[in-house]
Amino acid sequence: MTQEKDKHLEVLKRFIETYCSANHGSNDNNLCAECSDLFEYSRTRLEKCPYDPKPKCKDCQTHCYKPEYRKKIKEVMRFSGMHFVKRG
Repeated sequence: MTQEKDKHLEVLKRFIETYCSANHGSNDNNLCAECSDLFEYSRTRLEKCPYDPKPKCKDCQTHCYKPEYRKKIKEVMRFSGMHFVKRG
């Protein structure tokens, strides 16, 4: 993976960890099964992304997430984005 995709993956992991900790009671480094599955699915999608540079998923012409994963990742991004805006 490119350096940009590696950075995107780290941010994604932090967002999922934040969401999981607040909503599923997990500690920072151990995701629950549902969030671990979401992270692995997202990592696979990112690794297979044909675009370079990778566009934001919401702006991408190819929606590669299955509908149930897409709904969940939007929920995670919305929650964690607001969390980081409020707390830094």
